[in-house]
Order: sequence, then C-alpha cells, then structure tokens
Amino acid sequence: MITAKNIHKSYGDLEVLRGVDLHVDKGEIVSIMGPSGAGKTTLLQILGTLDKPNAGEVEVDGINFSKLNSDQLSVFRNRHIGFIFQFHQLLPEFTAIENVLIPAMIGKMNIKQAREKATELLHFLQLGDRLHHKPSELSGGEKQRVAVARALINNPSLILADEPSGSLDTKNKDELHKLLFELRDKYNLTEVIVTHDKELAKLCDRTIGMKDGLIQLTIDK
Repeated sequence: MITAKNIHKSYGDLEVLRGVDLHVDKGEIVSIMGPSGAGKTTLLQILGTLDKPNAGEVEVDGINFSKLNSDQLSVFRNRHIGFIFQFHQLLPEFTAIENVLIPAMIGKMNIKQAREKATELLHFLQLGDRLHHKPSELSGGEKQRVAVARALINNPSLILADEPSGSLDTKNKDELHKLLFELRDKYNLTEVIVTHDKELAKLCDRTIGMKDGLIQLTIDK
C-alpha cells in the first residue's frame, strides 16, 4: 500500500526527515512512535499528500505522487485517504452528519447516496441519535467517532491517524482503539497511526520507532 524511499524534509535550516524508507503492506495497521520532534507527523503529512518532501519518492496504492500535479493530488487524497486527527477538527457550525458529508461533497458524490452512506456510518459508530447534533453538543468520544465517520465517507483504502486517542479519557480511548481494528476488518483498510500510547502500539501489527528524523527500529507483533 505504501512505499516511501529516501524521504527528506527541511523547513529552512531545520532538517526534520533525513532519509526515511518505509514500506506498509495492504491491510496492515502500523504505529509510529518516537519523541516529540522525531518527524512522525511530518512523515504522516507527506504520506497523506498534505506536504511534499524535498527529496525522495512516495507511492500509495500504486500511485507515485511525483507524477501528479496539485489538482490530481487533491483528488487522490479525497478519494483514497481518510484522516483522523487528535482534536477531531470538526466544523462547529455544522451538525454531525453535515461534518461527515463534507469530503463527499468535495468529491462530488451524489448527495442522496452520500447522505445514506453518512447515516449508515454514524449508526455503525453508535451515533444514530446524534446525527443532527453540533460538536458543542457531543462528548469528546462522540466527536472523535464523527471524525472517524468523516474519514470513511469516501471509502478510502488508507487511514492516516495522528494521535487519534490523545485527547480522550481512558474509556473512550479503549473504545476507539478497538474501533480502529474493527474498521480494518469491516472495510479492508490499511492504517498508519502516529501515537505516544504504548497500549495502542502493542495492538498494531508493527511498531516503527523514529528519532531525529530517521527510523531507528521496527518491532513486529
């Protein structure tokens, strides 16, 4: 699913990634761990086409990013990659179902089909009675599950998650961790998760350790 070769990234004089090589198979759930400043989030953003490397190549699901222009990258990202962030990033003025529908509308999905898909996802995530609630009316765990539904609305093949349970209490954290694996099985997903949570990392198929812009070790389950 993912092949990254010799990825370098600098911001001015700050070298964040110093030649990262990464391979992730289809259907794998891989965690990336390491201290703050190791380059984890930068790598995730490059894998998700949100940022570009200064050098190196990334291929996701057979598509080499260097062959695509910015518009093509946007379309690929919308159709093939779902993102889950630590602080959910829901738009406060929209309801749960409206937030979930946003990527589908950007992708020009038929509105009736999109609404049916969003409703199905929110019911699956036990939010059937929260469809028309705004984020301010939802708990932390509920907001993160809405964010998960939003990540899934366009039937992506890859989920990229940046500290997805970092802002949750223990109960909601455990529920989200379990959900990430249920989603893999139900929707045939590949997932790459940046996390500081050792319990989540232990559940993953592999854990990749980063330090100082390089991959230092890989631990198989």
